[in-house]
Amino acid sequence: MCLRLLSFSPRTRAQLADALRRKGVDDEVAEQVLGRYTEVGLIDDEAFARAWVQSRHNGRGLARRALAAELRQRGVADETVKDAVEELAPEQEESAARELIAKRMAATRGLDPTKRTRRIVGVLARKGYPGSLSYRLVREALEAEGTEELPDIPVDD
Repeated sequence: MCLRLLSFSPRTRAQLADALRRKGVDDEVAEQVLGRYTEVGLIDDEAFARAWVQSRHNGRGLARRALAAELRQRGVADETVKDAVEELAPEQEESAARELIAKRMAATRGLDPTKRTRRIVGVLARKGYPGSLSYRLVREALEAEGTEELPDIPVDD
């Protein structure tokens, strides 16, 4: 069963343990199987977490906070999550945020600057970006665009 699941996509140890539990596999047997799979390298939560961070950041533009939450949902240990998201450089995160802002700026052109700012900051917040970074980058984008009345929206992280 574990091999079948792993043949479709990489899984964490916790995901495989849940699958075995749902199928009624004895906990002791499940632990032996998972231990052996870990020993031979079929299960590697650290590699899974690193690959997840790069894939989801590059593909969806997710920030550290959102990536950490997704990894925790998949049962990855906190220390492993921390190590994986720390590999994402702040410059990478800021660059991805700028790309998202550029897309949303084009889509919200013509709206009131305050409304634009709230919408774009909201998009970034849902992707896990801190409010202070989001607001600063949106403000810079509005200034670069030549928006005369820049909104003053308080942001809490």
